[in-house]
Amino acid sequence: ITTVFPATTVAATTSMLTGLNPYETGMLGWDMYYKDLDKTITVFMNSEKGDKDYKELPEAVEYNNKHMIRKSISKSINEQGVYKGYTLFPFGDNCYETVDEMFERIKSLCEEDGRKYIYAYDIEPDHTMHDIGCDKPEIKEIIEDLNKRIEKLSNELSDTVIFVVADHGHHNVENIFLDNYPDIVDCLKRNTSFEPRNVNFFIKDDKKEEFVYLFNKYFSKDFDLHTREDVINSKLFGDGKENEIYRDTLGDYLAIGITDKALLYTG
Repeated sequence: ITTVFPATTVAATTSMLTGLNPYETGMLGWDMYYKDLDKTITVFMNSEKGDKDYKELPEAVEYNNKHMIRKSISKSINEQGVYKGYTLFPFGDNCYETVDEMFERIKSLCEEDGRKYIYAYDIEPDHTMHDIGCDKPEIKEIIEDLNKRIEKLSNELSDTVIFVVADHGHHNVENIFLDNYPDIVDCLKRNTSFEPRNVNFFIKDDKKEEFVYLFNKYFSKDFDLHTREDVINSKLFGDGKENEIYRDTLGDYLAIGITDKALLYTG
């Protein structure tokens, strides 16, 4: 099992839940440009990128509900009415509060009659890796603890198949701040989007040649720069039925990290 591109939360968890590619769901990254709003939005928060309070914008919620495809496999199963689908999260409606509770609910559901599909999401070790990196002893301890819990659960269940997957991997990075490159910032039409290692750039019409020159001058050792046409033709975000807002979200250039560097800008 491999992840999708980009191998990050918004794109990958949505693909895990729906069985669709980012190209189909329209969920392409943590931050996305919403054309109808003319704003760059932090997708899961429905807030404008850079808003430290994560104030939810009703128009962002409306845009997401209208255009993005997020119908889960569980919901499709339940609509068929033959078997049952369940999703377990530590947030949202009917959420579990502890990891112990998550495992207890999985076991309880499995012991009920009938065939069923259960998607259970735990924030670890992703949450802690974002804070301290992916190579600390604490991470190993978290993974070993989860592994023991899953093995115990597996031994207590019958006629059950368990898949343990991550939506994406982790890699320790060194941040580069675009504010330190005012000549590049001067080329930008709006805020960057998608991800710090998969950076989506909208460039002023009269600055495109200059941007390409400057970007390669500063960052060619750490990032590959692709044109909008390259991205579309390569089907980088997967195949299937193209989401109606897919091309609206794509900037003029996409920079993909090839080393341990990340590019950060406002927000």
